[in-house]
Amino acid sequence: MSSKRILVVEDEKPIRDMIAFGLKRAGYEVCEAPDCRSAREQIADARPDLMLVDWMLPDMSGLELIRALKKSKDSEEIPSIMLTARAEESDKVAGLAGGADDYITKPFSPRELLARIQAVLRRAGPGNGEDVVELGGLAIDDVSHRVKAGERAIALGPTEYRLLHFFMTHPERVFSRGQLLDRVWGGNTYVEERTVDVHIRRLRRALTPYALDGLVQTVRGSGYRFSTRDA
Repeated sequence: MSSKRILVVEDEKPIRDMIAFGLKRAGYEVCEAPDCRSAREQIADARPDLMLVDWMLPDMSGLELIRALKKSKDSEEIPSIMLTARAEESDKVAGLAGGADDYITKPFSPRELLARIQAVLRRAGPGNGEDVVELGGLAIDDVSHRVKAGERAIALGPTEYRLLHFFMTHPERVFSRGQLLDRVWGGNTYVEERTVDVHIRRLRRALTPYALDGLVQTVRGSGYRFSTRDA
């Protein structure tokens, strides 16, 4: 049985009940919220391990909720999956760029939802204390500050190291330049957004001899992501 707590933010009760039933059968602890205000109260009461958030909610959009939570130190690391009937590519890009870890369109099967939840929880795990993260042929050791491609060491500058570590502990998510500045450089440091592009190029150049530069992908109009999938 899983001890993970999942918050379901969905205003339509039949859908919320269906999701909650399936999650409880799978062994998850479930809490429910019909709107964003209630979701915030649930999070303040007990921090969930993952959120399922409907896009269309009565008080504000689910995307606005996710963006707001990402701005708070108390909730920025909570992974989320966007649930929506909006299937256009532009909507998916907006959802992922806004901070969602995954995006699933209605109608969806309970099996697909559970598989996506498990995948997001696995991806969220390395950021919760593991010293070595391995992904896409790369391994980064946060104790020794070493990066390897197989057995070959990769030399990185300190900023490129921090950038790669952040990407590898938050894979498949799109981050804007502003978000990367906040999360990698720190909110109190004044750095222009184009500086991010400079360090992205340096990071890719360091990964190129190992044919791993494609892991750092540009999402046109949105920012960057680390992904083992084709861009």
